[in-house]
Amino acid sequence: MTELARALWYTAPQTIEIREENLSKPSGNRVYLKTVTSALSRGTEAIVFRGDVPISERERMTAPFQEGVFPFPVKYGYANVAEVLEPAGELHTGQRVFSLFPHQSHFSLLPDALCLIPETIPSTRASLAANMETALNILWDAGVMPCAHVTVVGAGTVGCLVAYLCARIAGVQVTMVDVNPKRQDIADAFSCAFSLPEAAPRNQDIVVHCSASETGLNTAICIAGQEARIVEASWYGSRSSALSLGGDFHSQRLSLICSQVGQVAPSMRARWSHKRRLQAAISLLDDDVLDVLLAPPIAFEDAPEDLVPVLSGETDRICQPIVYA
Repeated sequence: MTELARALWYTAPQTIEIREENLSKPSGNRVYLKTVTSALSRGTEAIVFRGDVPISERERMTAPFQEGVFPFPVKYGYANVAEVLEPAGELHTGQRVFSLFPHQSHFSLLPDALCLIPETIPSTRASLAANMETALNILWDAGVMPCAHVTVVGAGTVGCLVAYLCARIAGVQVTMVDVNPKRQDIADAFSCAFSLPEAAPRNQDIVVHCSASETGLNTAICIAGQEARIVEASWYGSRSSALSLGGDFHSQRLSLICSQVGQVAPSMRARWSHKRRLQAAISLLDDDVLDVLLAPPIAFEDAPEDLVPVLSGETDRICQPIVYA
């Protein structure tokens, strides 16, 4: 038996389509699922949307359940909240699960690829799980200690979640830095300070850079204190970045490291699997204050048109949920 599934595809530069495909009903131990909501990973999917995935990174940047190859056409995405229609393993009908599956109405996966969502976490907030997993990995890479002074440069979804987590470590003072003064409201909600780049506090113990811009990274270098750590958490796609490595960087013996979610941070890797990390990230979403990051949802059937201004940067959105009929 087959069902008709509908999926979002990036088919050409700045072009999105919904395509239909026949989906065989699962057999054996595969779980049959109906998507409730998915979320746009705005930074990464904007690069996919433009066709800017570098040739050197196309294999590494392939999403776990992607179809097609870069640049186009590709079925891309990795923030899916779905309801179990036909169970397998220990999952039951009606339970909600998170997976790294693209934007698609129906699909089937093995149980090991699914993480159960607690009943206390709404579906739209649960769609933040992949970004929260990235933020958690960044904190592990950064080694944030109690009472540290931490600045996060770039208040997109990941940057905001990094600030949220840091602010909940005892004694840590967190400043969110962004060019958009409207991010002040999010900083207030998360009990963080806020600053425009030109007024960012200096002599910071740890600076996390999440703006994916040359200017933002140089701001991070400028405000780091003596022998401080700068964590580069951005992905630039095919864009290059000129760094200011004289002056403060050299004389203050700064450390610049990369954090990337594809591998568990070295400090935790021996004991933590990807699935354990993702399940932990989901548990961290059980806080109503995180709803401040969620834009009004758009309907899946309207996504080819409504996502264009979001991915083009014409609208001021943090996390964009997509809801399915």
